[in-house]
Amino acid sequence: MSTLVVVGTQWGDEGKGKVVDLLAERADVIVRFQGGNNAGHTLLVDGKKFICHLIPSGILHGNKVCLIGNGVVFDPSVFIKEIEELSSRGITVDPERLRLSSNAHLIMPYHKALDHAIENARPEGKKLGTTGRGIGPCYEDKIARNGIKVGDLLDLDLFREKLRYNVREKNFILTQRLNAEPLVVRDIFREFREYARRLAPFVDDVSILIDEALRNGKSLLFEGAQGTQLDIDHGTYPYVTSSNTVAGAACCGAGIGPSKIDKVIGICKAYTTRVGGGPFPTELADTLGDYLQKKGAEFGATTGRRRRCGWLDGVVLRDAVRINGLDGLAITKLDVLSGIDPLNICTEYEFSGTRHLHMPSNIWAVEAIWPIYETLPGWHEDLSQIRSLEDLPKEARDYLKAIEEIAGIPIVLISVGPAREQTVFLRDPFD
Repeated sequence: MSTLVVVGTQWGDEGKGKVVDLLAERADVIVRFQGGNNAGHTLLVDGKKFICHLIPSGILHGNKVCLIGNGVVFDPSVFIKEIEELSSRGITVDPERLRLSSNAHLIMPYHKALDHAIENARPEGKKLGTTGRGIGPCYEDKIARNGIKVGDLLDLDLFREKLRYNVREKNFILTQRLNAEPLVVRDIFREFREYARRLAPFVDDVSILIDEALRNGKSLLFEGAQGTQLDIDHGTYPYVTSSNTVAGAACCGAGIGPSKIDKVIGICKAYTTRVGGGPFPTELADTLGDYLQKKGAEFGATTGRRRRCGWLDGVVLRDAVRINGLDGLAITKLDVLSGIDPLNICTEYEFSGTRHLHMPSNIWAVEAIWPIYETLPGWHEDLSQIRSLEDLPKEARDYLKAIEEIAGIPIVLISVGPAREQTVFLRDPFD
């Protein structure tokens, strides 16, 4: 029995989907513990691309159990569409393999309406870059104790009562404050009554299922969405997501005690990217940034938005090691750096005339940061066919060593391409 948590170390989009898919081979149960369909995990298996938004990446392994935890905010329409898409491509998705927490909160139509209207009302330069999926407003209702849970759908009288209260409140905000169209209770109820019928076979108490799996000696893999710098408490607030993306959220978002977590692995892209607004100290707003974006195919899996690209930020990485309690790193997209010479890694920040080893909490200070770089020689060899550390060019090995020295923890695997087999394993992440 073992439990492993996988998190992103940057601003998301680090390649967690591929790594979780690989590690799922060693796990019996895969659990998604936070976020919503504002995130997407892209998987390339046997030349076929799959994108999962809500369903855990482990679903592509036919003998695994996948769980969606209570920390996830859940859009039924997206879930059903994912099931239909996977089924059409020969992936069996049924309640024997996939379970949904009754305590997960539902993303409602008014959450999406509010998300769009509020973002549109923000002045230029102050927009947060939200995906418009209703994630923030749903978490807001959850914390304000106005949320509607998946389990409420199984009692339509309870669901209708909560729905009426929320629509009345949200329509006031939409029409009186945001100059948007109101929503109709009857229409929403009809839509979600059908969802209730479709979802009922999947609904369960995920915390109890996890406990049973542990008692039976099963290995569990916990996957989060986004990355550490998008955490609502520890990221570049307010340019963050609306949930806790760090490893500790696995306990709250799945219903497992912290003493049951054995290992935490952080996914770190060999460079850095960010989608949407917010400060990005190592951003390359030039032809090199464009080159990374094109060669790395840096588009959001959920929105298709272009990702901003920059040098690897060692300060962000160092913070992620501390906040998540990381035991090891998985380095992704190392192959994208081939042909760039020299390479830079940010090792510290300078602002207000002083040097800093950690991200400041003041957002104005973050926006005024000047990155301090360590420069290393690059390499020109194609890495896509390499399967051992020894076969990597010396410059690539030196680059990886520099990452380990900054992070203070070992690298456990290296990805040199999007396919499963394009991976160099250095250590067993579960051990």
